[in-house]
Amino acid sequence: MARRILPTLLLSLTALLGLLPAAQADPADPDPATGRPPGGQPSEVRSPSVRSPAGQAPAGQPPVGQDPYPSTEEIDRSRTEADGNAVSAAALEAALTAARAELDRAGRSAEQAVEAYNGARLALTRARTEETAANRRAAAAETERSEAAEDAARLAAETYRQGAGAELSALNALLGAHGPREAGDRAAAVGVVSERTRQILDAATSTAAAARSASAAARTATEAAEKAAAEVGAARTRAQQRLAAQQGEVAAADRRRERLLAELAAARNTTVELERERREALEAIAAREAEAGAAARASAEQAARDAETAAAAARAQAVLPEPRPWSAEGAAAAVAFAKSKIGLPYVWGGEGQEGYDCSGLTMMAWREGGKQLNHFAADQYAQSTPIGYGQLRPGDLVFWTDTGRAADIHHVGLYIGDDQMIEAPRVGMPVKQASLWIMGIPDYYARP
Repeated sequence: MARRILPTLLLSLTALLGLLPAAQADPADPDPATGRPPGGQPSEVRSPSVRSPAGQAPAGQPPVGQDPYPSTEEIDRSRTEADGNAVSAAALEAALTAARAELDRAGRSAEQAVEAYNGARLALTRARTEETAANRRAAAAETERSEAAEDAARLAAETYRQGAGAELSALNALLGAHGPREAGDRAAAVGVVSERTRQILDAATSTAAAARSASAAARTATEAAEKAAAEVGAARTRAQQRLAAQQGEVAAADRRRERLLAELAAARNTTVELERERREALEAIAAREAEAGAAARASAEQAARDAETAAAAARAQAVLPEPRPWSAEGAAAAVAFAKSKIGLPYVWGGEGQEGYDCSGLTMMAWREGGKQLNHFAADQYAQSTPIGYGQLRPGDLVFWTDTGRAADIHHVGLYIGDDQMIEAPRVGMPVKQASLWIMGIPDYYARP
């Protein structure tokens, strides 16, 4: 009986199930009997999930058929992009550093042109002074020649009137003398006349030669002055061109800097302002490190020189030579003058209230301190007493040159103590107080 009933029930249940929607089991749902996921691991019981339209995953989950984790190719691509950005950032940083170096080079080149102009002006001043002196000497020589020529003319006139030379007339008088005393007197007269005649003739000859020589020297001096004047004009033109080029380079460098900063910000996913601040901080750090390195090298070099000098003095049992006496009062006046000009603009060839260039500032500062210096950095070194770094005192001068030759000095600053100086840097930068090492180790130190 039971065997007949069981198949009938199964057929009825099958028919009933066929009338209902087919329910599909979620592979992630736990087994109702065990509470475990299909993989057999324990799992928290979850509330039924809301189903999405066919072919789409629920919100917050990757699309159906897509790996929820990045692929190896995606990881490699991201890593390559990050490496590319790092390389790009490094290249941009190097380009910014090169742009700064190029800007400094352009500034030095412009300052060299300005100092060359100052040197040409000084050469013209000297040439004009020599021209004036040579003309004065020529005028004096011409006066002497004229006077000697007049004496010679009078002698010739006297000879013509007497029909014989003065010496011959005196000799005839001697032959006609009566007695030894008169003969002696007339002999003395003959000697005087003969000496005077020779003097007149010699003077006429020598003064004429001197006048010709002086006149030639005056012409040479005038030609030199005219050449110096032409050189001043050429030097002015070169300085103007170099300064205009430098200003153009500054503007171009500024534009390039902004472009590089924008590219750097894009590579690092930051802002231009942040990159600018970061770059300025890096440049300030690099400048401080360079200044510290220059100071250390200068101290080491000075210590080595001092040791060598002391050893030589000990061997010679001599007292070390002292530099030119330092005038505290004059140096204080020079330093005070320079400090009072901080903030004024750089004006090439400037030596007045409207502004100064480097040698114009130091010249006027030491004029206030009681010393006369030329408006030319190389001359200021030549007019001063060379000293070493260890002997520096406020008011001393420090010099730079690209060639190592004193004749090529292109920049000068006024030392004020504590490894600080006051300088007129270059066009576009005002008179300022700066580190002694801002341009590296100075090539020369000197005391006016």
